[in-house]
Amino acid sequence: MSNERPQMDKDVHFFWDDLNLAQKFSVAELQRYGYDLLFVRHIADCSVAVLASGNKMAAIDMEGQIDVEPNIVLRH
Repeated sequence: MSNERPQMDKDVHFFWDDLNLAQKFSVAELQRYGYDLLFVRHIADCSVAVLASGNKMAAIDMEGQIDVEPNIVLRH
């Protein structure tokens, strides 16, 4: 049995609409380095964009700040 997460075709534009302008700029910057937008997590009045590139993860907060070592646990 594989521990890999099933691949899902998600429309990035669906998540793109949940981002503010600062987050969109940061996501675009990370995409230049091979990161893909996985999802946007909404917590209280904030949202965090979560991206991945291979085994590397990144998170972008409401101010557009990029965290390349986020404390995020993905469910399988």
